[in-house]
Amino acid sequence: MGDGINDAPALRAADIGISVDSAVDIAKEAADIILLEKSLLVLDEGVVEGRATFSNMLKYIRMTASSNFGNVLSVLVASAFLPFLPMLPLQLLVQNLLYDIGQTGIPFDNVDPELVTHPLKWNPADIGRFMLFFGPISSLFDILTFATMWWVFDANSVARQTLFQSGWFVVGLLTQTLVVHLVRTPKLPFVQSHAAAPLMGMTLAIMVVGLWLPIGPLAGYFKLQALPAPYYLCLLGILLDCTLTTLMKRVYIRRYGWQ
Repeated sequence: MGDGINDAPALRAADIGISVDSAVDIAKEAADIILLEKSLLVLDEGVVEGRATFSNMLKYIRMTASSNFGNVLSVLVASAFLPFLPMLPLQLLVQNLLYDIGQTGIPFDNVDPELVTHPLKWNPADIGRFMLFFGPISSLFDILTFATMWWVFDANSVARQTLFQSGWFVVGLLTQTLVVHLVRTPKLPFVQSHAAAPLMGMTLAIMVVGLWLPIGPLAGYFKLQALPAPYYLCLLGILLDCTLTTLMKRVYIRRYGWQ
């Protein structure tokens, strides 16, 4: 840090040179950062904001990696046993699009204070471990959904594949959307840590759209159909997915830490 002519060489040689708006021109030209007010609290706020941004970036990467891995695993398992596609390509693209739209609130999300008290490091190995740990959990409930649609609702033939695909479309979208809140924080979601309003709003909107599509006017375009009333009681099983993910998150934190 410096504001005089004699500080210019050090400012240029430093990894990050910091000067102030009232410094001499050569000092400002050599600096990387120019403070518009003489207060180091500006730097403190910048560091915290940078760590919060990095933390939110990690949230998105972890969620997307684990969700996509779980989807691929579920499709592979289903394709090995079903006489039809578990979900049409168009339906899968729509589901992923809605899921990605729901995640647009992540950059504005709150970050737990303890996650920004220390520097954060980029660790690709942790991303892979997180993906392999949480991805199969979503696949487990996908397989339970397959079994329910096959044996409970008799969606077990090519003629009734639309019912099967519609059932997995809704469950898959709702579970992926809720898991965003489960893995966005090491704390208990909705109780100990609250998501920001934009993320909550996008979550609710996407869940409503997911429930509406099979019964709305666009259902035929996406090859979806209205689901029987008892199916919506089965959606309560999503709470089991949330509970298991929360418990496994405790195991993951004790073994590997959070970030």
